[in-house]
Amino acid sequence: MKTVRVVIKLGGSLLSEAPELIDRLIIEFGSGTSGAVSEKQASEKSLYSILIVPGGGIFTDAIRRADERFGLGDDAAHWMAVLGMEQYACYLQDKSRAQVVDSITELPLGVSILFPYRLLKAEDPLPHSWDVTSDTIAAWVAKQVGALFIKATDVDGIFREGKLLREIFASDFSENFESCVDPFLPGFLQINRMECRIINGKFPERVIQAVYGKPVPCTTVKGNI
Repeated sequence: MKTVRVVIKLGGSLLSEAPELIDRLIIEFGSGTSGAVSEKQASEKSLYSILIVPGGGIFTDAIRRADERFGLGDDAAHWMAVLGMEQYACYLQDKSRAQVVDSITELPLGVSILFPYRLLKAEDPLPHSWDVTSDTIAAWVAKQVGALFIKATDVDGIFREGKLLREIFASDFSENFESCVDPFLPGFLQINRMECRIINGKFPERVIQAVYGKPVPCTTVKGNI
């Protein structure tokens, strides 16, 4: 059986909904503990390794406010924000049965949650700027492990004039539309010839179907691939 790797950036905007989404993913794809997978996954031709990269949400919002008030240096703000992602990871661990990892060298089957600080501190792969958030961090992780990249957030995708865009090229982000991704992500997707599916995580079934590669209401951002 082949292993399909999927990175899901779980937005901080889904703080209330995140536990249910993770529970549904575990039911579908397994817990990630000791290689345990669901009965359904075991019967499929493919096994799935789902890595959840936490957003920042209220935890990094506190860092933004501190930066605005006290004028933090770029390095301090960056690492404090990454630690905000760790706090969200702690919350997700507390509310779920998913395994946690702090390395992407060997990812378990099933669903696991990434504690990103140690990995990012060792690799330091991205600029230290508020233009770079957990969106681009998750994209970098997906690139490193060769994974499908999904951004689960609290909206259906990207809109132009009130209409959901089913797909958009990263090179088109200079146009006027409502965006829910960080400013650095489109260029990162373009340079690395990646794509990102932006999906409303308030509907767990949509995320599950997207993992299987099935069509769902969403926006696919194509890095000109």
